[in-house]
Amino acid sequence: MYKNMIFTALLMLSTNLFAEGFYLDSTDVRGQISNDQVFNSFGCSGKNISPQLNWHNAPQGTKSFAVTMYDPDAPTGSGWWHWLVFNIDKSVEIIKTGASKQAMPAAAIESMTSYGSRGFGGACPPAGDKPHRYIITVYALDIEKIDQTGDARPELIGFFLNRHAIAKASIMAYYGR
Repeated sequence: MYKNMIFTALLMLSTNLFAEGFYLDSTDVRGQISNDQVFNSFGCSGKNISPQLNWHNAPQGTKSFAVTMYDPDAPTGSGWWHWLVFNIDKSVEIIKTGASKQAMPAAAIESMTSYGSRGFGGACPPAGDKPHRYIITVYALDIEKIDQTGDARPELIGFFLNRHAIAKASIMAYYGR
């Protein structure tokens, strides 16, 4: 009887631990991209402010984080990379609103986007196109550092992220014009 009680208690504890998995949240992105996260060029007139992001319950073995924002609906045949940040220290769990290019965590690198520049580039789908999906993902990585610079192309960073991810969490928002 005593062994069954211990087994049940351990099972309940492990279930609760796994139920609280790695997740991403934002106070700025809630289902729809706001004008704050819309690009300010290419025919769009948003504020181009990077969103606040916070993540919790990173898996054991996490040595660093990376963040991306990707539009799989861009009419390019390969999507559109709006933001790539890597080498975020494992102690970091939040990126503040507007941090891109000004207040990123120490040692974090913002690399090239599909716009051809570094840092956050907001949503800007073609006028009249269906609303696009914008997927923001935080990656828990098994390496402390990706040995690349801010000039690295999104596809190269994507290779390292997929190769070294031990977990990832995403939120998705929509925007059309």
